[in-house]
Amino acid sequence: MTLSTLLLFLGASMALTIVPGPDNILVVTQGVARGRRAAVVTAWGMCSGITVHTLAAAAGISALFYSSAVAFRVVKYAGALYLLYLAWKMLRERDALTISVTGAGFAPSLSALYRRGFIMNVLNPKVALFFLAFLPQFTVREAGNVPLQMALLGFVFMAQALVIFTLIGLFSGTVGVWLRQRPGAGCYLTRLAGGIFALLGLRLALMER
Repeated sequence: MTLSTLLLFLGASMALTIVPGPDNILVVTQGVARGRRAAVVTAWGMCSGITVHTLAAAAGISALFYSSAVAFRVVKYAGALYLLYLAWKMLRERDALTISVTGAGFAPSLSALYRRGFIMNVLNPKVALFFLAFLPQFTVREAGNVPLQMALLGFVFMAQALVIFTLIGLFSGTVGVWLRQRPGAGCYLTRLAGGIFALLGLRLALMER
């Protein structure tokens, strides 16, 4: 793999990561509703999920989602149900939530937020299909060991996503601090976050391959 190929892949990956999508929306939602730390930890969990999709694509497991409609639907509905469950939990929290300027108060632990991000990413079959289609385009068959090349590219993608999502989380958390200084804003922000989780869950449930 040449340096030019690697740089081309990095540029394409950064462009795809910056484009607004469900992952960006989730990070921004957490930042606005819960603060910088919650957004960053959730983003790290989501980026950790990339390792699963990378290894699955390199091993050819992701091809199962492409060839099997049943496997695709099982993972899709599991992910949708999980997002709807998170929406329900956030809407339940709205009355007990006490949000300070720093985002502290009644909120999930950092480990719980990390798990949420990880599970949401792993249970999205579209991500598996994306890596299956995207990574091979930058491999060089003449160089040999294509699965190893795909694994390397996947970890490069994860590294740049980690940086970009962290910056998004810090920015959205800063905006959230400003919003939470407004009286009664905490309750509305939590309702908004729960509604976004619900919409993303429904979007995933209705998604086709």
